Amino acid sequence: MTQSTPEISGPQPSGTPTVTEHDFADRGSRPGKLLALHLNYPSRIAQRGRSPKFPGYFIKAGTSIARSGDVIERPAGTELLAYEGEIALVIGTEARRVSPEQGWSHVAGVTAANDWGLYDLRHADKGSNVKNKSGDGYTPLGPAVIATDGLDPEALRVRTWVNGELVQDDTTEGLVFPFGQLVADLSQLMTLEPGDVILTGTPAGSSVAQPGDVVEVEVDAPTAAGAPTTGRLVTRVVESEHAMAPYGHGPQVDDTQREEAWGSREAAGLPPAAEDEADDAAGSGAVDEHGRYVPSAPVADRTLLTDELRAKINQTAVATLTAQLQKRGIQNATIDGPRPVHAGQRVLGYAKTLRYVPKREDLATKFGAGFNAQKRAIDSVEQDDVVVMESRGEHGTGTLGDVLALRAQVNGANAVITDGGMRDSAAVAEVGLQVYANASHPATLARRHIPWEVGGTIACGGTTVQPGDIIVGDDDGVVVIPPDLLVEVVEDAYEQEQQDAWVFDQVKAGHPVDGLFPPNAQWKAKYQEFRDAQRRVEG
Repeated sequence: MTQSTPEISGPQPSGTPTVTEHDFADRGSRPGKLLALHLNYPSRIAQRGRSPKFPGYFIKAGTSIARSGDVIERPAGTELLAYEGEIALVIGTEARRVSPEQGWSHVAGVTAANDWGLYDLRHADKGSNVKNKSGDGYTPLGPAVIATDGLDPEALRVRTWVNGELVQDDTTEGLVFPFGQLVADLSQLMTLEPGDVILTGTPAGSSVAQPGDVVEVEVDAPTAAGAPTTGRLVTRVVESEHAMAPYGHGPQVDDTQREEAWGSREAAGLPPAAEDEADDAAGSGAVDEHGRYVPSAPVADRTLLTDELRAKINQTAVATLTAQLQKRGIQNATIDGPRPVHAGQRVLGYAKTLRYVPKREDLATKFGAGFNAQKRAIDSVEQDDVVVMESRGEHGTGTLGDVLALRAQVNGANAVITDGGMRDSAAVAEVGLQVYANASHPATLARRHIPWEVGGTIACGGTTVQPGDIIVGDDDGVVVIPPDLLVEVVEDAYEQEQQDAWVFDQVKAGHPVDGLFPPNAQWKAKYQEFRDAQRRVEG
């Protein structure tokens, strides 16, 4: 498929920039690359509370491009489909390693864009925006392109209306990253070709649209000769009859996503932050009954551990999973020190966190007695939880006994992990629940600890653990897998496990390890033949 560049001529004799109709959604006219910028307008940056030092980008699918007048579907069961009115740059001449001063000269025209995003799926993307930003119809462009001849890139305006009400209105004066810089920056690693499109960020005012809403975006140059305009880019929102399929990430929202999607807590219908802290439950961004602030924490996505993924994890060593995390730059994901009570008994589940602080007698009286944080953690265990305790590596007391081990097991816990001590060790072993601990000690918890916080981010065995992290344990130890990396880590680790098993068989058959472990190209080819044959039998 050959991309086409909008036919944008130079200025008219009057000096008025040319305005040309162009159908970006036509298959023959789709951009070769559709690149988008995260933050650029000071108004949006102030709203988000993040100040980028350099531009940050993502790529949108070409099939997300739509025309003015098209509809956008909000998948059934989702709530946070948000619009972002933007100025789109259309590349006119090839740019490779150009300077910021040269960048604007490679832009043929500007048009209106709406960078739609489904915040319900942001958790699935890890910043890539593949699922939440690249749905069909998620990038309307047009309807017309304004030629850059005679345009001042710092005197453009973008406006957005929802059902006729103006909701976004900003200009390019004072952008953090001028258009020339964007072109130059991107051109350092990739060749920008004629027809490529760059979305340049949205100002404050982006928010959520509902089925039935009509959203319009217009880009113009009000101070240029003739005040050229792209015309209004119109999109109508409809409710899809199709929900997200169960074999991928499903929608997941929390109040943080609602606040960012709507633009403010007030717009999202949420109470002010101070009121929210006072009224919310302990452990989820609130003030607890003792007046302590309990920071917010992630909520476990309990759809992650599918039967297929569980089967692969249970056939994969913790060592192999750890190696895959290290390949991705995560070097410190193991809980070091605690050893398992039961040899040969694997652990898999969602982290439920509990933190102890050092005993201080006045605080111990207030927080250590009664239905304290330790008992609340154990009593609120859900199916497939792994209770992970931050005990500061303190061996001189127990942090778990047989009664609480039994209660955790009855509630559905898969394991308890503590970097402290365990008491009643023989009785705990009889319960049958897998427990990892640093030591055994007869003293009760109160000798050294105060139960302090349930559901926060903790440190256990030298690594950080958040609620909802995936915990995998075997006889070697315990690894913590970030939820957004789970699928790719498991898939690659499983394949590595198959290859290692095959290499083991080759060594057992008498082959030397030189060139085989790790396998060179010749051995890799033999292994691939083996796997292909194996898959044909399986499939």
